Amino acid sequence: MWDLLIRNGYVFDGLGGTPRTLDIAIRGERIAALGIELDPAQAETVIDASGKWVMPGLVDVHTHFDLEVEIAPGLPETVRHGTTTVVVANCSLGLAYGNQRREGADPIVDCFARVENVPKPVLRKVADCATWSDSGDYLEHLDSLPLGPNIVTMIPHSMLRIEVMGMKASIEREPTAAEMDEMTRLLEKAMQEGYPGFSTDALPFHYLANDPNRQLKIPTQYAGYRELKRLTQVLRKHDRVWQATPPKDKPIEIFRQFLLTSGRLHGKPLKITAVAALDVATNRGIAKLGLFMARILNSAAVRGRFWLQALAAPFKVWAEGPLTPVFEEIPELRLLNEPDLEDREGRRRHLDDPNYIRRFRDMWLRGKHGYGLDRLKRIIKREDLAFSRDLADMVVERCPVAAWHGLSFARIQERVLAVQAGRLQVDDAEEAAALAAFPAPLEDEAELVLHLLRTYDTELYWYSVTANRDPETVSKLILHPKLLPGFNDSGAHLTNMAFYDGNLRALQIAQRKGERAVAFTVERLTRVPAEFFDVDTGRLAPGSRADVTIVDPLALAGYDAEANIESLFREDFGHEQLVNRSDGVVTGVVIGGRLAWDGAAYVAYFGKERLGRVLRAGGAAASGRDETTQSSSQD
Repeated sequence: MWDLLIRNGYVFDGLGGTPRTLDIAIRGERIAALGIELDPAQAETVIDASGKWVMPGLVDVHTHFDLEVEIAPGLPETVRHGTTTVVVANCSLGLAYGNQRREGADPIVDCFARVENVPKPVLRKVADCATWSDSGDYLEHLDSLPLGPNIVTMIPHSMLRIEVMGMKASIEREPTAAEMDEMTRLLEKAMQEGYPGFSTDALPFHYLANDPNRQLKIPTQYAGYRELKRLTQVLRKHDRVWQATPPKDKPIEIFRQFLLTSGRLHGKPLKITAVAALDVATNRGIAKLGLFMARILNSAAVRGRFWLQALAAPFKVWAEGPLTPVFEEIPELRLLNEPDLEDREGRRRHLDDPNYIRRFRDMWLRGKHGYGLDRLKRIIKREDLAFSRDLADMVVERCPVAAWHGLSFARIQERVLAVQAGRLQVDDAEEAAALAAFPAPLEDEAELVLHLLRTYDTELYWYSVTANRDPETVSKLILHPKLLPGFNDSGAHLTNMAFYDGNLRALQIAQRKGERAVAFTVERLTRVPAEFFDVDTGRLAPGSRADVTIVDPLALAGYDAEANIESLFREDFGHEQLVNRSDGVVTGVVIGGRLAWDGAAYVAYFGKERLGRVLRAGGAAASGRDETTQSSSQD
């Protein structure tokens, strides 16, 4: 009668109610029944979930897996953490219109390489696969892949601009009236095809990566308010989602754009989800401002439908020498990100230039000494920059000097100064030679950073935590009713970030607050985002899509996320990747009614046969949906 029976699990159904011990019977891709003591003899396969939490498959609302799905469609690094649905084409970047290689441009490489920190060889491999040129053809292409999780893909604004205006014009000017009409037509077409939304980006440090565009921003950045308003009207008409990243340095413009959510002003609310509610270490007011804005926009006076995304982890970002997304915000540091990864000489030319050195020193020391507005902002933690420029916050993971592994830049500076003052005798010959190579006397901390970057370049692998340092503040953000857990950026920043376990971290935060908090968090990791994007997943009920995650609560309670980040070589990419390992926490993942992860390994057919579907807005999954008549709930 059933293909799969999950027995004796403590079921959180995604509806926010009180969990209870139930059996879940699955036939085809659908849940056939929920009940007590369902007959195991009637099931082909039985999973014992005694002592485990059973919940709808988790949804990751902010990923860039549209890249990896072309190379490894099983998306193993997300499924093993219990995620069964991923939203892709965020931040205005995606593959809806293929590789768009026209007139010498290579937009996928140009747009993704610096914004999402994905190596160019990986991006070229993806672009080679993207042979379609139509948004409908893209959905059909995704339907043909042996997907692991379900895919929810949006229309990316940068690529929409490129499709209509061409790469060159899209980063030089506003669209003509005819071009605006064509963008509107293509977006309307995509909404009719079932795309659940549209993404834009306005963070002021998202730059292109190919010549001659390295000092220009991605196309979406050149769109004005009228263009955004015109395109979001299409979303409002279809009740679809606008995913946005705001112009962080322009609070008035942020509020003006997000007021587009208002049903009071525009007749019907516009669904908006935005990045991100982070507790930034250098500016403790940003998270509070985000919460205030969310309350206003969702108030009865405004009548909006607005979700600000929150990250359930310290915002820990690694750097390969000067190559890191946190450097893009500062012009003097951004200059070091412009050359390609392998172009060490290009970076060295800047680092040896006296004019650059002077600019670098002025930037690095600004606000750290003396008096003035910059100094005041630093003292009261209201700086304009997210990167602290504090040596104590910069920690070496690995470098050619083994003795420095695990040391902050501040500790290295202490050792340099101690050696130069004759207070320290270093026995390690390798470190002694490295310390002796520093300029003597070392003038200031800016000179130390310049020397490290000049000497070691990408061999200096270090990290900093720029936001979410305080666990209690992160807990308040994740459990806040106006915020949505997300912003994991899974599938991007291959060597810079690892938040594939972000949903599990959110559950762990809730677990510390009690069962009601867990039920609340499960709901916001499953049903709430599924309904917001209007796709067919996110709940456990008869007739629902059988996407199920099984979690061991004891293993979750003892899970140390920060201690389980590691770098491994991905054969699929031909490149290193930072990943998470939560093995033992998720004991089973079912996607579309079939087991994908058994708690220790992927099943034999994972990545070879299709488990997930392309989920279209309106609750309609991709072609091939199982229409088997479902049994009613038994209790």
